[in-house]
Amino acid sequence: MDTAMNPTGLLFTAFSVCSDAAGIAGNLFAIVLFVSPIPTFRRIIRSKSTEQFSGLPYVYGLLNCLICLWYGMPIVSPGIIHIATVNSVGAIFQSIYLTIYIIHAEKAKKVKMIGLLLAILAAFIIIAFVSLKLFEPPNRQIFVGYLSVFSLISMFASPLFAINLVIKTRSVEFMPFYLSLATFLMSLSFFTFGMFKSDPFIFVPNGIGTVLGIIQLVLYYYYSNAYGGGSTEPLLESYV
Repeated sequence: MDTAMNPTGLLFTAFSVCSDAAGIAGNLFAIVLFVSPIPTFRRIIRSKSTEQFSGLPYVYGLLNCLICLWYGMPIVSPGIIHIATVNSVGAIFQSIYLTIYIIHAEKAKKVKMIGLLLAILAAFIIIAFVSLKLFEPPNRQIFVGYLSVFSLISMFASPLFAINLVIKTRSVEFMPFYLSLATFLMSLSFFTFGMFKSDPFIFVPNGIGTVLGIIQLVLYYYYSNAYGGGSTEPLLESYV
């Protein structure tokens, strides 16, 4: 019997296509978030100063991307290359942002940021070394998976801060609609991708991100209609 006409084969093909589509969509929406701090760094370059902007979100962002990139590598988790590709792009963006920040920071901030950057690079090297030397599949995936979940959940501090700020100020100025929408769509895409792959280390944190994204959109709709003051400008600090 022709495999192409086999219902089981067709179902598997459709399942694979939907899984890949969700992964690709997640990559695209994630890139929107990765480029969102560009206006901030254009301002830093123009003024040749980091002003009051914090570099910490980009340090945490780089560590998060590196851990998730490692989790998506075939040597750790076969079959989820979309996770590796999107986080490799994210790591490049975060590295560029940190380089610009360090170049234009005052001496005290420069020293602090270089120290933090070296610390997270050392932490990543240790994680990679330990996972390769002390764990064999599938325990290697479990070890790195728990670290990636912890890292992703810790990154939700920024959206929670934005939600709290909107409620306190009754203004959506610091929670732009398109950025909130991209956050929701990215989390939803990777939640779907994780469900297709039956990978709780992907769908659990992104499920949380999806819920937070819905809350952001609901709050945006409510406060922009009740009090006005909507903004489409990107956030000054990325929480990707």
